Order: sequence, then C-alpha cells, then structure tokens
Amino acid sequence: MLYGYLIENFKPNEPIFTADIDIDMVGNSLRPKLKELCDSGKLCRYEAGVYYLPGKMKLKGLTPISASAVARSRYVNHRGKVRGYYSGYTFANQIGLSLQVPYVQEIVTNEASAKVREIDIKGQKFIIRKPKAEVTEENVYTLQFLDFLSDIDKYLDGSSINILDKLEKLIKDEKITKELIDTYICLYPTRVYKNLYETGVVYAIAQG
Repeated sequence: MLYGYLIENFKPNEPIFTADIDIDMVGNSLRPKLKELCDSGKLCRYEAGVYYLPGKMKLKGLTPISASAVARSRYVNHRGKVRGYYSGYTFANQIGLSLQVPYVQEIVTNEASAKVREIDIKGQKFIIRKPKAEVTEENVYTLQFLDFLSDIDKYLDGSSINILDKLEKLIKDEKITKELIDTYICLYPTRVYKNLYETGVVYAIAQG
C-alpha cells in the first residue's frame, strides 16, 4: 500500500520528506515500512527523514539526488509551491552579476525557524533566513530583487559591467512591477531607494 502510494505521488529521484507522506498508517508503522522498502531496494534513504524512489539508471557509488536538490525542495519550491528564494552571492552568481561561486548557498524561506541560521545537509552548509514578508508566487521575485538591492555593492566583484542590463532583464523576465515594488520597499532599509536610482534600474521599473 505504501509503495503504491509513493510511486503514484512522487517521481524517481524526487526528495520525499516523511512529513509529505499523507497516508493512513496504523500506529507508528510508517518508519518500519519505509525501512522495509529501503531494505528491498524499492526506496532509498538520503538522510534522516528524506527518501527518494530510485530511477532506472544508477551509477555505482553516486547518489542521484544532491544536498542542493533537497534544500531547494524543502525551502525554495516544494512540489510546485513557492516557499522561498535564493539570495546573496548565490543569487548574484545565478544572474551573472558575480563570478564568485558561493560554497555556502543562501536561501530566504517561509520555512525558516529563526531570523538566520546555518544548516547542514549531508555535509553541505546552507544559510537560511526569514523573509521580510511571507513569500508567495506573486511576490517572490520582487522580494528577491529588493533583498539583492539591499547589499548590491558587495556582490559585484568590483565591476559595474552590465549591471543595468542584467537587472533590466530580471525585471522584464520576472514581471517585477512598480506596484509590487511600492508594496514591499517600505520593509527594506533606505539604501534600497539609493541603489534603485544609482543603478538606474528605477527607470526600467517605471516603464515596465
């Protein structure tokens, strides 16, 4: 019954958190049932509370899911539901405004239990922060953008090449509007206003 539920509701190599398993089990029988499936090879255990269904192709000694995939599913986008976003050097690198590849990924998420904390997933470190406002599908890119503007100077590797082009593309691609900016900018320090004008991106928002 449990295996049938898992293969019907989860894809191979998709992180499965025990809290996601919504099936009636007698007493405390879920854990031993999960162990049985792992022992039989039908299910794999990544770490405590995290499992995955093995895919068809498995390379010996290699785990088909990563700490980054688990963090993304738990904190950023959980089965299609927005929970947070990448920030700091992680985001700066993603949009091409920093050449520095961060060893520790930074994530802002509704799932954070403290203002900021460091967590470990299979030996990989992540910095997890609470958002200024609850992250939703509507505001996720606006909050991410304003977070980035808060400390933009430290992410630019001393170069100003293509800053405006990159930010204008972000605004256009993610449909960041003046209305959304006006709604949330009050939650941020005044230097965000300054950085909006100094980068010139404020004019792109006004035209969007």
